[in-house]
Amino acid sequence: MTSTKAWWQQDATRMAHAVAAREVTATQLVRACLDRIAATDRRVNAFTDLVSARALERAARIDSGLADGSQAVLPLLGVPFAVKNLFDIAGLRTLAGSKIERDSPPATQDGLLVQRMEAAGAILIGALNMDEYAYGFTTENSHEGACHNPHNLDLTAGGSSGGSAAAVAAGQVPLTLGSDTNGSIRVPSSLCGIFGLKPTFGRLPRTGSFPFVTSLDHLGPFARSVRDLALAYDAMQGDEEKGLHRDAGCAQRATEFVVDELDLGIQGLRIGVLGGYFHDNALSEARSAVAKVAKALGARDTVELPLVEAGRAAAFLITNSEGAALHLDNLRARASDFEPLSRDRFLAGALIPAAWVARAQRVRTRYARAAAQVFEKYDLLLAPATPCAATPIGAERMHLNGRDLPLRPNMGVLTQPISCIGLPVCAVPVWGAHPVLPIGVQVIAAPWREDLVLRAAAVLEAAGVCRAPVAKL
Repeated sequence: MTSTKAWWQQDATRMAHAVAAREVTATQLVRACLDRIAATDRRVNAFTDLVSARALERAARIDSGLADGSQAVLPLLGVPFAVKNLFDIAGLRTLAGSKIERDSPPATQDGLLVQRMEAAGAILIGALNMDEYAYGFTTENSHEGACHNPHNLDLTAGGSSGGSAAAVAAGQVPLTLGSDTNGSIRVPSSLCGIFGLKPTFGRLPRTGSFPFVTSLDHLGPFARSVRDLALAYDAMQGDEEKGLHRDAGCAQRATEFVVDELDLGIQGLRIGVLGGYFHDNALSEARSAVAKVAKALGARDTVELPLVEAGRAAAFLITNSEGAALHLDNLRARASDFEPLSRDRFLAGALIPAAWVARAQRVRTRYARAAAQVFEKYDLLLAPATPCAATPIGAERMHLNGRDLPLRPNMGVLTQPISCIGLPVCAVPVWGAHPVLPIGVQVIAAPWREDLVLRAAAVLEAAGVCRAPVAKL
């Protein structure tokens, strides 16, 4: 299979094996993905920048190295990938979805996780659409245009990493990177029907990425298969070298590879289904998706997560206040250059009393301790990733079990309490719970147990309960 027309449909694992076996060249893979982007992105609007020349040059070096024996066989050899446009890419301005950052100088080097992906053999081909400054759940960006859901172009892709999810779902690239502060990996994964991993807070360094809320920001991968997700995650792990711009939030934890543990299964794991808040804030399609996953994993217990509503309230206060602090100068000097909704949320955050924020951090600590007690009894917890499937672009309200609510903040109603305390989560895509659209389920573990969430996801994928087909654009 050497045609460039077919290779964009393959996952990263298949691509890397084929390049190593000389079945296809890295250049052919890059051209296949660039052709797919050219054919689809006017409708999807996932990409904001392409680095085609750079990608083709790197692919040519890999091909040449394979020909003369100087190129090592690497886990992601020749695999094209793209990143949310808050990751630094040498020679490009790091936009973070904004108009204001277009006036910043270009990045002088790639972000650390971009470097690590390329060290594992991957090839960067571009930057992806997102909500302005990562503050949103729909990627309806007024500067770049809305990102469209590849499974139905009238619907939102979710956010804030909407471009990252849409590019994978559309078959434009097999792997992308995004960020998750309150749900920005899990929400678009759910709505676009792909796998997404939010690692434990502090697991992956954020050096070379534009911050939103430093005490809540996570970085992580999107993919159409669990093994691809694990390959990318393993490639990005590791201690961060000390330096002037290192990430103070990075845990500097030893690497704990997961790829070789994917086939260990779930025998002996104690798995519960989160009820109460997570049941009440989900529509029937989201509950049905959880029920499918719970049945496949043999989870029968319903579990209450204490202080969850207080935890979400704390996350709101921390997000608003800390996010606003980063942008105070521009709020004073360039308020009209912000998207109106982002500007208003940041302005509100700037007015929050410090005493409220201090109290929110204390609540967050108590909530984390309460969750730790739950994980003394359970290894994994299941919950919906979003309250519903994808909604129309431009929708302002959602109806949630008799309540009329603003849509944008409440797409994260089920993810925000989990990221508030930094737990690792794999979002897994379920089909059949909604008549025509996918919807995601969160598989949640105690801190540093990414291996468990990925093992469970692998079981679900092997059983056909969770799958991530390329959208039929």
